[in-house]
Amino acid sequence: MKITVKQLVRGAFIAALYAALTIFLAPISYGSIQFRLSEVLTVLPFIMPEAVPGLTIGCLLANWLGGSTIFDIIFGTLATFVAALITSKTKKMWLAPLPAVISNGVIVGLVVTLMT
Repeated sequence: MKITVKQLVRGAFIAALYAALTIFLAPISYGSIQFRLSEVLTVLPFIMPEAVPGLTIGCLLANWLGGSTIFDIIFGTLATFVAALITSKTKKMWLAPLPAVISNGVIVGLVVTLMT
């Protein structure tokens, strides 16, 4: 698969936007109860495949720069990657939000529960 400059820039922009929103809203983005406004971006892989690496890198940066534990950095990023990948394969638009909800609910929920 050949990646165009436009796709690369879009992916980088999504990564930067995810990380910036998460870090800017740090008081509600981290901890045992997390509300990440940046998670609204997780439906983007439904319409643009370059959002998959963008969201994954954005989540990795947000968790790393936000001071998360190594487990949240690894498994939180994995949860976002899995959700984005499944979303990109989803055929019905109304199902696009479900992979992120399920993946984050299970994986991040388990990590937060085990780490607190």
